[in-house]
Amino acid sequence: MTCSELEQLMVDLGEKPFHGRQIYKWIYNNRVFDFNEMSDLRRKLRSLLIDKCCICLPEVVARQKSGDGTEKFLFEGLSHISHGEGDSANTDTQKKNLFESVLIEDENSGRMTLCVSSQSGCSLKCRFCATGYLGYVRDLTVGEIVGQPLVIRRLYGDNAFDNLVFMGMGEPLLNYENVMASIEIMTDSAGLMLGAKKITVSTAGVVPGIRKLAASGSKVKLALSLNAANDRLRRQLMPIARSYPLDEVMAAVKEWTAVRKRRVSFEYILFKGINDRYDDAMELARLVQGIPCKINLLAYNPINGVEYERPDDEDVDRFAKLLYPRTPAVTVRKSRGRDIAAACGQLAGKKGYR
Repeated sequence: MTCSELEQLMVDLGEKPFHGRQIYKWIYNNRVFDFNEMSDLRRKLRSLLIDKCCICLPEVVARQKSGDGTEKFLFEGLSHISHGEGDSANTDTQKKNLFESVLIEDENSGRMTLCVSSQSGCSLKCRFCATGYLGYVRDLTVGEIVGQPLVIRRLYGDNAFDNLVFMGMGEPLLNYENVMASIEIMTDSAGLMLGAKKITVSTAGVVPGIRKLAASGSKVKLALSLNAANDRLRRQLMPIARSYPLDEVMAAVKEWTAVRKRRVSFEYILFKGINDRYDDAMELARLVQGIPCKINLLAYNPINGVEYERPDDEDVDRFAKLLYPRTPAVTVRKSRGRDIAAACGQLAGKKGYR
């Protein structure tokens, strides 16, 4: 719940609204999840809350650490909580509640980034993404989204991560309301106290969502998963391009940069022999011309059953040199966590790792 929702809950329970602000700070700021430990609440109110409410975090059912220090967490969502003897607890039901987060250390700066999920599965079916092959299961709730950084901080403290990116499982702008409510809690000074400029929302190109984000007033960053500079190739890689062609996507991105007065990040995954040639670089440079932006290049991370090939590091560096200085800024992102299937495009919500 957001602060205003907790205040309304108190009113519904016949209490003063300010108690909602107290509980809000206890949960999100102080990470106290037991009503009995909320010492500035009177005993009668604590008993009422214990009787009527519960504070529940998504459960970490598996953890795995990469040789490069990247750590992956498999969560089981809140809807698995039993509310009666008749509730199903079979494997299929539990599978529908799985989603992943990844904690990544930057090898140069040492800064930690938490990559969170916004959905279980994904409906967009990008050809290079393991999550897309799962299909869409469901949207994560606000509690499940906020629960991911809460659990990580519970494990590693307030300094567990410096940045947070919505680049895990799912398309954030297709779960817009829950994502924005979670960002409200994350950025609140009485909540998780994470600066909005430390949060990045990544989209595959959901045009209405980009425009809503631009109009929202939120100061979060925007990243667009681009991967091709023409509609023909983009449709092959990303079926969403059939619904939102590049001219519409780029117009929405320009609107966002104009309103927010910030540059956008274009995420461009390189596939050997497909979008990594000289002509591709020139076409990409023309596409982003005049847009305040940074291009993040990343070599494709292989997934089982998909025939795309990963380019050599030398080819990635060559592509970057073709782009800059033709484009404002170019960064080559090194894949992290590939050995545990935690790198970009590899999240599949599978049990069986520890």
